[in-house]
Amino acid sequence: MAIEKVKEYFSRLGMAERILEFDVSSATVDLAAQAVGCEPCRIAKTLSFSVDGRAILIVTAGDAKIDNPKYKARFGTKAKMLAPDEAETLVGHAVGGVCPFAINEGVTVYLDVSLKRFETVFPACGSGNSAIELTIPELEKYSGFASWVDVCKNWQDES
Repeated sequence: MAIEKVKEYFSRLGMAERILEFDVSSATVDLAAQAVGCEPCRIAKTLSFSVDGRAILIVTAGDAKIDNPKYKARFGTKAKMLAPDEAETLVGHAVGGVCPFAINEGVTVYLDVSLKRFETVFPACGSGNSAIELTIPELEKYSGFASWVDVCKNWQDES
């Protein structure tokens, strides 16, 4: 099970006790926010895409949506999310628990700038009922991300 891989990963870092497991689903942004007890925007959702036949992950704020023109400008292709069976096979985690930790080799992780406005965020931990609270520097460190990207919309205040 993917959560066991994530627990093992964080155990090696001395952080396994920080993983939160819930009796309720946290498989969507809204459900995760309810389970954690935070605003939906602070859920760090991990989206899986295919670029040139390879899987990539983009971790975004819970209130952000992929902006197709920005995505295409950054990755040179139209945004194509992985199907649920592809995500599990290529990334190593099932949809609802996809996270940037303990993923399959060859999967590149990107962090979207929509996350930078928070001190801490809550990404999943490989299951549809888990999360971990991390600071942005911790997220950078433990996700092994390749770079920050700006590929989302609808999260900035319009004021």
